Amino acid sequence: MASRVVPKPGIMEIAAYVGGESKADAARVIKLSSNESALGPSPAAMNALRDMAPEMHRYPDGHCAALRVALAAKHEIDSAQIICSAGSDEIIMHLCNAYVSAGDEVLYNRHGFLMYGISAQANGGVPVLAPEKDLTADVDALLAAVTPKTKILFLANPNNPTGTYVPKDEIRRLRKSLREDILLVLDAAYAEFVTADDYSAGHELVNEYGNVVVTHTFSKIYGMGGLRLGWGYFPPAIADVINRVRGPFNVSASAQIAGLAALNDDEFLARAVAHNTQWRTWSAETLSAMGLRVIPSAANFILIDFGSDERAEACRQHLKGKGILVRQMGAYGLGAYLRVSIGLGDEMTLACAAIKEYLR
Repeated sequence: MASRVVPKPGIMEIAAYVGGESKADAARVIKLSSNESALGPSPAAMNALRDMAPEMHRYPDGHCAALRVALAAKHEIDSAQIICSAGSDEIIMHLCNAYVSAGDEVLYNRHGFLMYGISAQANGGVPVLAPEKDLTADVDALLAAVTPKTKILFLANPNNPTGTYVPKDEIRRLRKSLREDILLVLDAAYAEFVTADDYSAGHELVNEYGNVVVTHTFSKIYGMGGLRLGWGYFPPAIADVINRVRGPFNVSASAQIAGLAALNDDEFLARAVAHNTQWRTWSAETLSAMGLRVIPSAANFILIDFGSDERAEACRQHLKGKGILVRQMGAYGLGAYLRVSIGLGDEMTLACAAIKEYLR
């Protein structure tokens, strides 16, 4: 029987988010489709998770007090301005829930993270995409796209799926040129992978201005995508708003305990960064030597240009036939590209060899 319960206007116009593939008909599956940590979670996080199992019947700390204190100490920021979440996606959605009304515009760069548009549309907002320059967010283009209806500007830095980043001086210029009533959200999901000196996640702007939020996740460098843990750094007034709309126990006890352990495992974090830097460089150089254009990346993935949608899809299917899963980019308007996460050394060797085999 057809339902007579009708969703509010605009919901059925949303193209649902589709994650990277995780299954293939092969003896060994190499998953390079979801930007997951190559090294997996910290051993300290796994041990902490096992130890808390007998207490899983207890409700979690609804304020994530211990985790917020640890995050504040690590990043030298104020714990009172930190909110933890079920992944950084939850913060993106809550910001749109709290600040976007029907007809408001939500601005982001042309190849920005799909969840910005989905969250905007879910609240009756209008996604507005600004042109990029060399697959990199362009501050001037973003500013030119601002209208009286602009309510939020989302900027992933580094960007997913291109891997490119905007230097901190340009981020500051963007903020200084925005109206005070526009919320600037800097999505720093991949910040820990960046080694460039001219990069900043943007915490200093949160301290200086009342309309900047920085979001983070434990899903990438910390290898905790399955537990859903993120956090954001907010001006006090905006933190007060989000604390009013979030769920009372939105972060599980398991995520909090594992996150705290992972956060304190500095040796593992350094190893994950070094591994990513080494194999990102090797993979980009190896694929470039095959004649492919690889977009310079500051994150834990690379974006590869195959010249046409048909060639990219044919290569993806060739890889999948060998059990190697990568991400198609048509939903981002980049159908001629494939995004390949940085995996273990032998996984990257096999993936690059399979791409070379396809190109012959």
